[in-house]
Amino acid sequence: MSSSLETPAQHEGQSLAHPLWRDRLALLLESTGEGMFGVNLAGRCIFINAAGARMLGYEPVEVIGRNMHELIHHTRQDGQPYHERDCPIFNAFRQGQSCRIDNEVLWRRDGTSFPAEYTSHPVVDNGMVLGAMATIVDITPRKQAADALRRAKEELELRVDERTRELSDALSQMRKLSAWLDSAREDERTRIAREVHDELGSLLVALKMDVNWLAKRLGETPAPDEADALRERLRCKCHGMSRMIENAVENVGRIITDLRPSILDHQGLWAALEWQAQEFVQSAELDLTWQMDVQAGVELPEPAAMAVFRIFQEMLSNVGRHAQARAVAIRIEADACQLRLSVRDDGRGAAPEAFEAATAYGVMGMRERARHFGGQVTIDSQPGRGTTFALLMPVTP
Repeated sequence: MSSSLETPAQHEGQSLAHPLWRDRLALLLESTGEGMFGVNLAGRCIFINAAGARMLGYEPVEVIGRNMHELIHHTRQDGQPYHERDCPIFNAFRQGQSCRIDNEVLWRRDGTSFPAEYTSHPVVDNGMVLGAMATIVDITPRKQAADALRRAKEELELRVDERTRELSDALSQMRKLSAWLDSAREDERTRIAREVHDELGSLLVALKMDVNWLAKRLGETPAPDEADALRERLRCKCHGMSRMIENAVENVGRIITDLRPSILDHQGLWAALEWQAQEFVQSAELDLTWQMDVQAGVELPEPAAMAVFRIFQEMLSNVGRHAQARAVAIRIEADACQLRLSVRDDGRGAAPEAFEAATAYGVMGMRERARHFGGQVTIDSQPGRGTTFALLMPVTP
């Protein structure tokens, strides 16, 4: 302890009546809303204003003369003892050090604590240290606001991280879906090109050869005894060419239907859905339960109708490829507000996770088509219990 701060013992007893306490502080203490108190060199309270006593849960007369560290500063926030020798409030008169602390707690009369900001300054008169004056502020609202802000920041950062991760995953899935769609498109083009080449191409080559044969025979003059035989050969050749032309027309119609079913343009979505269902069950040899309840006059715009048709095709395709079903039930309902379409099979089913896999591009494609028109595709499936695909889509006038 510095010798300049040492004070004779008799000053401790005299400080209660020192005029500095009486005259300069009395009005200031009671006029402020902050808690203020003064201690002498023994650490005992010389004065305390009403705001400070109220903050600590005491009446002012109950605090006067008591050791303030033992009364309000005896324990740290973590429950560990707070030794008086370490008290910054008392160090103001022991070491002449002013302080401002905002990370500690003070204790009330009822044993509860509150976060406080306090300052402590030595009181000096004529070079003699008389004690210290402290100001205390209950910063509970500030701490609560800071904690709430911290929690909000942490929650926001967490949500931003989650959203960023979701967007990253969605972007990755969209890239994979786009790549799969490109691959599927190329596969479809390859299939169509193969059909055109293998079927239409071979038919056209055969027709060309037959036409050349006809042209050659027509340029010849047959002998009288061969005329009837030649006419019969020409008749058979024409019948064969007619069958090849019919096959070519049928193949062209099938390819066009694969690209875009004409029934969708000529008879509308509802007829196209029924036609597709009948075509599917005949090809897959399944029993069909068909139910359609469409309010009169309800139609979807052409882009939405095509999306519904393609989603329906993909649902049936999933049944044909994976379900191993014996029967399928199709239900279609539409009114002026909403379209509801479901495809339920009695097949082997699958775990729900299978339809959420990153490689379930068919499911992803259905959902993206539906989402584009404000709809959604749901899937209910369990192993051994079949699968139900459902489409809900708003009906736009």
